[in-house]
Amino acid sequence: MAFMAKILNLETATTNCSVSISENGKTLFLKENNALEYSHSEQLHVFIKELLDEASLSFMDLDAIAVSMGPGSYTGLRIGVSAAKGLCFSLDLPLISVPTLESMARQIKAGEDELIIPVLDARRMEVYSAVFDARYQEIRETRAEIINEDSYKEYLETKKIHLVGNGAAKCAEVLKQPNFVFNTELMPSANEMASIAHNRYERQDFEDVAYFEPYYLKDFVLQGKKS
Repeated sequence: MAFMAKILNLETATTNCSVSISENGKTLFLKENNALEYSHSEQLHVFIKELLDEASLSFMDLDAIAVSMGPGSYTGLRIGVSAAKGLCFSLDLPLISVPTLESMARQIKAGEDELIIPVLDARRMEVYSAVFDARYQEIRETRAEIINEDSYKEYLETKKIHLVGNGAAKCAEVLKQPNFVFNTELMPSANEMASIAHNRYERQDFEDVAYFEPYYLKDFVLQGKKS
């Protein structure tokens, strides 16, 4: 059974404040701004209102709210999830969580034998990362890890490895094998959330609005502070 659902997608895991409205897994309207500093508290609700006006929709026309679940910035994720939960509570709508790194991977069109590794900057030589194949299937789970010359060596037989995101620059400093391709400009966007959110809506894969928390990878951050 197919669902023609209109979903409001919120992406605030990095400096890119991004909002989209999607239907049937396709982005209809998108508004985003990647500022030098985090501006989500000022921009997020403004973007939501502007998109609804542009789409000639009201909150009552929405079927679900989707939010980027992390990993990423603690402050950014908290702002996005708080907004999503508030809308779900007030509108009695289901909440859908979208893995941030998976939506990043979907910005890359990789060849059949290639891999995609989204990398978000954490601190010093640390990143949040996961590994996806060309069909966006996760083949290694999300981790917080320190980048060194041995990172991802188990994948070096792969034809090409796309390292994408704001953590790719520090990867390029130490990973010199020729099959690594670096894209340092790519940021998480609500545009790629559309297909993931729709698939989860069809499966009725919803979060408990009262208890849902972002994926902070808190233990890793605390350990970093101790060192």
